[in-house]
Amino acid sequence: MTDQSTELLRFSTAGSVDDGKSTLIGRLLYDSKSIFEDQYEQIKATSERRGEEGVNLALLTDGLKSEREQGITIDVAYRYFATPKRKFIIADTPGHIQYTRNMVTGASTANVALILIDARNGIVEQTRRHAFISSLLQIPHIVVCINKMDLVDYEESAFEKIRDEFSKFSNKLDVKDIHFIPISALKGDNVVDRSENMPWYDGQTLMYYLENVHIGSDHNLIDCRFPVQFVIRPYNDDFHDYRGYAGRVAGGVFKKGDDVLLLPSGFTTRIAKIETHDGEVQEAFPPMSVTIRLEDDFDLGRGDMIVRPNNKPDVAQDIDAMICWFNEGPMLNRGKYTIMHTTQQARCIVKEVRYTLDINTLHRNQEDLQVKMNDIARVVLRTTKPLFTDEYRKNRITGSFILIDEGTNNTVGAGMII
Repeated sequence: MTDQSTELLRFSTAGSVDDGKSTLIGRLLYDSKSIFEDQYEQIKATSERRGEEGVNLALLTDGLKSEREQGITIDVAYRYFATPKRKFIIADTPGHIQYTRNMVTGASTANVALILIDARNGIVEQTRRHAFISSLLQIPHIVVCINKMDLVDYEESAFEKIRDEFSKFSNKLDVKDIHFIPISALKGDNVVDRSENMPWYDGQTLMYYLENVHIGSDHNLIDCRFPVQFVIRPYNDDFHDYRGYAGRVAGGVFKKGDDVLLLPSGFTTRIAKIETHDGEVQEAFPPMSVTIRLEDDFDLGRGDMIVRPNNKPDVAQDIDAMICWFNEGPMLNRGKYTIMHTTQQARCIVKEVRYTLDINTLHRNQEDLQVKMNDIARVVLRTTKPLFTDEYRKNRITGSFILIDEGTNNTVGAGMII
């Protein structure tokens, strides 16, 4: 549906501390010729000054000075690069437990999650946490990069042991597509170029996978959802009667002439025209931003939704969701928050906390119901007006929301509707 040459792939990297995420991203940028000569010279000089042998490619991504000084990644660092085949946005997310919220932020829009495992240490607590969060966020594709193969003499048995153990664990999770690639980010084995040190591995290199994985069907193309973001009324003589509804397609394929239903009013009409920045188009699908014009004049506003008459979202004021809590203060039971869902804003109250989740064991704790920073919990919210929702697993856009503290205006939580 989209032209491969302009397709954008978002991927997040996750793993435990020191298992080479930043080095891997540095290697991808360097081997795909996506960094400038002066950037390379700068990190080369820094590496020499520190007395490190070779060039420390990890310095390319650790953008914050405090990260460079401590040698760790704290915040989500976004990096952009492109090859002739695709454009990429990388969200490099931190490994420490106290940054779970940063990982959720970085991975929430990803098509692919890269999970790094140190070949010497195998699967650790962090690996399980990252795999669980990737499945919770419904990231369609997971690539398990078994890194530092050079430190286990490129042994096939080391790779197979981790692959089998991870596969067994991931059976409990809701993950459809998993790939395993043995790599050495430091030496460049199987990152962009095939490794001569692992003749036993005949799969794809990481770069080949990222350039070719099919992401066109990651969007929901069945359930038509168009949240209205803005009403366009030019009020001038050339466009005297013009009324268009601008927004981003959140699901399905809308075509000129389609019968549509307007929410919350329940009126039906037809699509007269679909317009983009470059002129009229015959159809619109995610993630296109378009203006839809309707055959009849109806009073639609921001937060309303255009759908198909025989395929409606849930219209609900009680929202059952998994939530990741971002704020330093705990979530308040019966607490009031602002909820932002697609283009709609409402107020809500925390009606019930059902359980908190131990991310490492997947154990549901129904005794201690206090939701603290970086916790993930199942909650029920009651909103002041109905929201037009789908299950998160069906649609990542209409199935997600954020909570905002009314006093500070900080984003305090992100939710996935069950």
